[in-house]
Amino acid sequence: MKIHDAIVGMLLAAVGIAILVHIQDYPTIPGQRYGPALFPGIIAAGFVLCGALLLRRGIRRGGPAFEPGAWTRSFHHASNFALVIGALVFYLLASEALGFAVAGSLILLALFWKLGVRLVIAIPAAFAATLVVHTLFYKLMRVPLPWGVLEPLAW
Repeated sequence: MKIHDAIVGMLLAAVGIAILVHIQDYPTIPGQRYGPALFPGIIAAGFVLCGALLLRRGIRRGGPAFEPGAWTRSFHHASNFALVIGALVFYLLASEALGFAVAGSLILLALFWKLGVRLVIAIPAAFAATLVVHTLFYKLMRVPLPWGVLEPLAW
């Protein structure tokens, strides 16, 4: 799906302006010219500039606001897209109760199955990938992932 450049430009500029408004409340560091708002401010200014350029280009070119891509007419591709969205919704709703490991494994298993991976490979790959991601986030980056039904096995 192609979204018109003017629409994307307006959204990008709006996000940049919202960031610029938000960082005004960031504290200053005594004795320094810059503080914690410097880098978000630079990035936000870039968003506004790029958004304005996209908006200008979109207005000059014209055309439809939305143009569906070829994949939207393919049931296979559209169902893959719907499955990914459904997987995200499932994770949001079930991760606290089931836990990251169980929900993540089920999601990966469903995605592998839909994409044609044989179950002999998909099952161990889903569990192994979930275990690796859990270890990276939980142990190395100390992100508190939900344990859910595996709470008694928490490490």
